[in-house]
This record gives sequence, C-alpha cells and structure tokens, in this order.
Amino acid sequence: MWAKRRQPLQSKFSSVNDASGLWLAALAMLMVTVLSSAAFLAPQSALLYLALANLLLLVHGLLCRGNIGGILRYIVLQLGFTLLLYVVIHGGQQLHQGAWAVARLLLALLPGWWLTVVIKPQWIGEVLAKIMPVKWAFVVAASINLLPYMTSELRDIYQLQLLRGARIAPRQLLNPLNWYELAYCVIFPLFVQLLKLAQQTATAARSRHFGSHPQPTHWRDPRSHQ
Repeated sequence: MWAKRRQPLQSKFSSVNDASGLWLAALAMLMVTVLSSAAFLAPQSALLYLALANLLLLVHGLLCRGNIGGILRYIVLQLGFTLLLYVVIHGGQQLHQGAWAVARLLLALLPGWWLTVVIKPQWIGEVLAKIMPVKWAFVVAASINLLPYMTSELRDIYQLQLLRGARIAPRQLLNPLNWYELAYCVIFPLFVQLLKLAQQTATAARSRHFGSHPQPTHWRDPRSHQ
C-alpha cells in the first residue's frame, strides 16, 4: 500500500502547463506499467538492473517529499508472512524463493508509489480518458487518488483495534491463528469504509451530472496558467 502523498509534481514543476503535464503523465504511466510488469516477468538475473531503476524512482519520490514508510511496513509484514508460509509448507528449505518473491513485489509497488507521489491525479484521469471510456477513467483516477486516504484509514483502524485489545500486534501475527482477527478487526472495517466512500463519490458525481456529456471537462490548476 502506498503512503501519504504530501505534494504532487507541482512542487518541482510548478511551471509545467497542462499540455506538457499530460505528456509527462502519459510517459510516466507507460514507464510505470513497464517497470511493474518487468518485476514479475523479468528473469532473476535482471532484477539487479530493475532494482537500480527503482532506486532512482525512490530517490526522486523522496525528493518530492513522498513518504515510503507505508510500503516498507507492508513489505516487512509481507516478508514475515511469506517466510512463515514457506517454513510451514516447505520446511524452511526454500526460504530464498520466498524472499525473492517479496523482492519482486516490492519492485512492482515502487513505480506505482512514485507515480502517485509526482503526478497530479487530474493528469492521470485525463490521460486515461483518452484510451478508455470516461467512466472507467474516472474510477481508476479516483482510486489512485484515494490511496493515501486508504493508508491513513488503515493505520487509524489498526491503532484503534490495538487499543481495544485485538491480538494483531506484529509479534502476535506470527501466530497464524490470529490472522482471522486481523481480517475481522482491520480488513473488514476498512472494506466497509471504502464502500461508504465509493457510495459518496458516486453520489457526488451524479449530483454534478457526471456522464451526461460524452466529452466532460477536466480540472485545470489555476497556477498552471499564471
């Protein structure tokens, strides 16, 4: 999952106009698609070069004040779960394969994190609207824009459930018997919150007559015209 996005690309490229921004967004989305796909499709011998490319994106994202903490916590938790499953299934003889699987997952997530940090959501939505139906583009762009909110909600729900005494602390999650409590106390409430948010977003879109025109307008940042 992605961490909270503090400032988009405008902090570094505030003078970029909308036309140039759309080209930047399109190229960035294409690059992210290629890098994320390569994380799963590339041979293990090529992962080092892929890691170097992701390192550049990581540095750039951090310079744009992106927060990588959420991804790191997720990867550590995923690594613990994966290694535990490999121990249970294979008896600890193939732990290195589990570690490589988690490494590929990290390499697949980093480009998407970088995209949400540096590219304006309205640019993403406008680019997607040129290659897919407008309603689909709206859903995808809204989902990307909500990733920081999802991360914040997940963190808040997790902390509240810990205070209530739920057995979901990192050490307690080493016991697979507590995974059900994690799903019941954290994942399910988050899912309910997202359903409510989706309904509110749909209501807001309908109230603005979204979908009534085949070529809707897009938000323009006033600062890009100054």
